[in-house]
Amino acid sequence: MSRNEELFQRANRSIPGGVNSPVRAFRSVGGTPRFVARAQGPYIWDADERRYIDYVGSWGPAILGHAHPEVVRAVQEAAVGGLSFGAPTEAEVQIAELLIERLPSLEQVRLVSSGTEATMSAIRLARGATGRNKIVKFEGCYHGHADSLLVKAGSGLLTFGNPTSAGVPAEFVSHTLVLDYNDKAGVQAAFAQHGRDIACVIVEPVAGNMNLVRPLPGFLQALRELCTRHGALLIFDEVMTGFRVGPRGVQGLTGVTPDLTTLAKVIGGGMPVGAFGGRADVMAHVAPLGGVYQAGTLSGNPVAVAAGLATLRLIGEPGFYERLSAQTERLARGLQASARRAGVTFCADALGGMFGLYFSAKVPTTLAEVSAGDIAAFKRFFHAMLDEGVHFAPSAFEAGFVSATHDDAVIDATVEAADRVFGKMAKEG
Repeated sequence: MSRNEELFQRANRSIPGGVNSPVRAFRSVGGTPRFVARAQGPYIWDADERRYIDYVGSWGPAILGHAHPEVVRAVQEAAVGGLSFGAPTEAEVQIAELLIERLPSLEQVRLVSSGTEATMSAIRLARGATGRNKIVKFEGCYHGHADSLLVKAGSGLLTFGNPTSAGVPAEFVSHTLVLDYNDKAGVQAAFAQHGRDIACVIVEPVAGNMNLVRPLPGFLQALRELCTRHGALLIFDEVMTGFRVGPRGVQGLTGVTPDLTTLAKVIGGGMPVGAFGGRADVMAHVAPLGGVYQAGTLSGNPVAVAAGLATLRLIGEPGFYERLSAQTERLARGLQASARRAGVTFCADALGGMFGLYFSAKVPTTLAEVSAGDIAAFKRFFHAMLDEGVHFAPSAFEAGFVSATHDDAVIDATVEAADRVFGKMAKEG
């Protein structure tokens, strides 16, 4: 029995499902999760001391590669001064100022400890600031596990959603409208019927939780226009895309300015940090200034903020995103060429340091199109690549991530592994 299997058996006795987050489970692909012992640069090593090229990157934060020496040094230096204070620090002010400098839509920002906290707080703020109850989200976009967001679409275009988790009463999602991503007509119809009651629209401006799915031209602009016209707030959930797809997130790429933005992952450099922020007049509703209560004992943790500050400064260096984007494009093009040589139906997309892999003839634009792909083929590909020493996300519905340490040699080794895997898949039919 491998060490991974041994640990998984132990974990199942003490941890539900053997994992502390469902995204780590191999339920959708089968097999045993790899228990990571250590990581460095573009690599992870499992409990059996096997090395893998890693394209999960802690689900996005490892934009500089694992255990970047300057980030590690910043964490060590901060830890010496104390692990937590529950009181203000200068570093909190520094990271807030840096976030506001990088994202012009932010006039003020509040630190939290996770992406779920950030989105939950932003929605509460939107409701408090507008005095309205209803929210709009899109099927396939994930915004954390707050009750009102664990919801799937109802049976009709404008029906309210149904809970997707036990323990969430139907009443908790009764004010949540779930629409199709990239469907402008659906959003227009929702505002026509419920416009005076909609507090906000929350959206992943580039989706990463139904695989990588880009907004169609005009979609985000339509959300902005409708929210402005009807007095609702537009929330960009850039927990995944923030500082991943470019130096100013999706809002910098598209020129669409949200009222509120949620952040996490990269801004913590691998440590638990999140944030929500936006217009100063909206943020003025947050306690202690206003009546919208939000609190967190460990918010702005000095060790986590140190990791975030070091990361943000390093990725702000000239040419960083040009190099990162080039490597991600190299991976996507290489995998597509490999599949084409083998005659396997497959395509890929890349944006900044994010990529999507799809066993379909064209890049999808909706959850339905992602779901129509060959999921069984993805499972075969995933396990075969794992056997080759390449670690992708264990789900056909998750985006992948490239770091600054994925150099040409690492990308080329990945494509060479894919040549063998696609070739084998073609022979097996």
